[in-house]
Amino acid sequence: MSADTAIFDEFLHSTGTPLWHGLHELLAYEVATGGQVSLINRLDRETSGITLVAKNAGAARELGKAMQARLLHKEYFAVVQGTPLWDTACCAEPILRMEEVAQTRIHVRQCCHPAGKNCRTEFEVLRRCGAVSLLRCCPHTGRMHQIRVHAAYMGFPLVGDKIYGGDESCYLDFITTGWTDDLARRLVLPRHALHACRLVFPWQGREIVVESPLPADMAALLV
Repeated sequence: MSADTAIFDEFLHSTGTPLWHGLHELLAYEVATGGQVSLINRLDRETSGITLVAKNAGAARELGKAMQARLLHKEYFAVVQGTPLWDTACCAEPILRMEEVAQTRIHVRQCCHPAGKNCRTEFEVLRRCGAVSLLRCCPHTGRMHQIRVHAAYMGFPLVGDKIYGGDESCYLDFITTGWTDDLARRLVLPRHALHACRLVFPWQGREIVVESPLPADMAALLV
C-alpha cells in the first residue's frame, strides 16, 4: 500500500465518505478534464481491501474485458467461526437469491440451491486460533455474497456476518438501531471479517500483482 493510498483510506474511514464519492474527490482534476471513475471490481459494503479503479474510458474497457474473460485473480482473507478439520476445500454449490425459494426477511440474502447460478470457491486454512480460523478464499466466479454464502454453507460462517452468521435478526436490528452493545456481544466484530488481500490482473502485456495485509480488526480476532 502506498502512502497516498493509506492517506485516502484514512480519509474514508474518518469521514465516513463512501468509496465512490471519495474517489471523485481524489480524482477531481481527472474528472474535470474528461476522465471518469469506474470501479472494475466491487466489494460488499463491509468488506475491506483492494478495489481496482479505472480513471479513463480506455482503461475501463480493457480491464472490463479482462474481468469478463475471468483473467482477474482475486484472493481474500476471512476469519470464520469454528475450526475446519480440512486444510483445503472447495465449494461449488450454485447460489441464488433466497426469496426465490424460501421465506426470508432480508431481500439481499443469498443461499445455496440447485436452481442457482454455477459458482466455485476454494478455501485454505492459514491459521487455527481456538474458536476461530483464518482462511484464504479464492472465488472463481463473482456471485453476490459468494464467499460468505459458501463459508456458511460449509459450517464456518464469517465472524461478524449479520446475514449469514446464524441469526438474521442481527442484520435487521442493525438496520433499525445501528451498532449497539447487544450486537457487539452477539457478533464480536462490527463488520463481517472479510478482506480482499490479493489481486492479479493483466495490463498492457504485463501481469500486475497488488497485495494488502490483514487489517488490524481481523488480526485482533486471532490473538
